[in-house]
Amino acid sequence: MNRFVSLTAKKHTSSNTRTITMTGMLAAISYILAFLEFPVPLSPAFARMDLSDFPALIGAFAFGPLCGLMIELVKNGLQLFSTSTGGVGELANFLMGGSYVLAAGLFYKRNKTKKNAAIAWILASIVMGITAALTNYFILLPMFEAFMPLDQVIASFGAFIPFIRTKLDVVLFNAFPFNLLKGLVIGALTMLVYKRLRPILKE
Repeated sequence: MNRFVSLTAKKHTSSNTRTITMTGMLAAISYILAFLEFPVPLSPAFARMDLSDFPALIGAFAFGPLCGLMIELVKNGLQLFSTSTGGVGELANFLMGGSYVLAAGLFYKRNKTKKNAAIAWILASIVMGITAALTNYFILLPMFEAFMPLDQVIASFGAFIPFIRTKLDVVLFNAFPFNLLKGLVIGALTMLVYKRLRPILKE
């Protein structure tokens, strides 16, 4: 009996160590990917995206939603050392990415099937789109006002999408759809590689 308890405890400790190690590794990859930005279609130059939520989604699927959230926290925490937004951009990024991996991880945790994984990242993409809309409206757009008048910020988006004329338009026709698209792309990439990566992560 004591031997069984001892083996179980060792297995649990080994599993926890593995989870912490993999979380750290995925957070490091996420941090690096955050620097590989690309322009958002039909948006001004300062509106950029990256795929740094990809490792966080992998972590959320493999080890649970809290792991994905921790990866997002570590990534944005490290970015504070080179921030140009006084931490505002990192907070916004954490809220958007965190909502994405938390929603996906919670749904997938209920029933770990391929079908559930697909449903999870689609629902999570919608959640991230909504979070991005709220974050842009209440945090990011006011932040941009520190550098240029809001009318100019809106006009910079309107130059690409003519019917964008208000702050709400920016949120509805830019922030929401492109973050929704970002979530779908990251989810699709995850679906392509997760099955192959899972044995390596959980080994």
